[in-house]
Amino acid sequence: MSGKKNRDKSHKRVPKDLYEAELKRLQIELVSMQQWVAATGTRVLVVFEGRDAAGKGGAIKRIAQYLNPRTARVVALPTPSEREKGQWYFQRYIERLPTAGEIVLMDRSWYNRAGVERVMEYCTPEQHSLFLKQTPVFERMLVEDGIILIKYWFSVSDKEQSKRFASRLDDPMRRWKLSSTDLQSITRWEDYSRAKDEMFAHTDIDEAPWWTIESDDKRASRLNTIAHLLSQVPYEPISPEDVTIPERPTADDYERPPRDSQNLVPDLASRLGR
Repeated sequence: MSGKKNRDKSHKRVPKDLYEAELKRLQIELVSMQQWVAATGTRVLVVFEGRDAAGKGGAIKRIAQYLNPRTARVVALPTPSEREKGQWYFQRYIERLPTAGEIVLMDRSWYNRAGVERVMEYCTPEQHSLFLKQTPVFERMLVEDGIILIKYWFSVSDKEQSKRFASRLDDPMRRWKLSSTDLQSITRWEDYSRAKDEMFAHTDIDEAPWWTIESDDKRASRLNTIAHLLSQVPYEPISPEDVTIPERPTADDYERPPRDSQNLVPDLASRLGR
């Protein structure tokens, strides 16, 4: 929903070798940050928003890649059920908020109401207006209660978005990412831009500001997102406990059952290249 179209790239794409080296360094820091979050009982909530194909999913994937899934969750909610439609709008998101010592990464969030629901008329003007009024209050409550709330907006140009849509069209592993709603984001570009501007005007608050990620260069956007996320959490390195791997005892009283007594998965790998 960025209003910028056909942006000129101000820099070349980050070289792959430099990207991979810096990504590894940042992911190590993420693990260190998570250890601090778990040890201190801190609650971290990161909201990822932006146009379709803006790179949110790729950034989330790199952030979560090496984190302990017991205390780091990715939340990507489907269309609300009939029961959820009858609830207070924020209710189903409240159920997914982080508990003590947990990091929650929201791949889209309550801001669906300010974006796709607004543009596609899935909500009424009155519901949209109420959302813009209640959201700053809701988010201030989260922050006041001690949650570290970080909101990212991934900004992509129309040219780059179209390029990414085209690449998905012939990719059987990513074809599912192209829905009719996604494709309408092309023909309703300006409508999404106006919706985003209105959303920012009401919800870019001091307690929970919006942070914009320029995402035409996916590598740069991922590095910039992780580096900024780390800067928003006041973590300190925690020395890991000493671990000693014990010697494996001799199995004097155990005999493994014959292999032909088990249902083995067919060895496809052994036939590759024949």
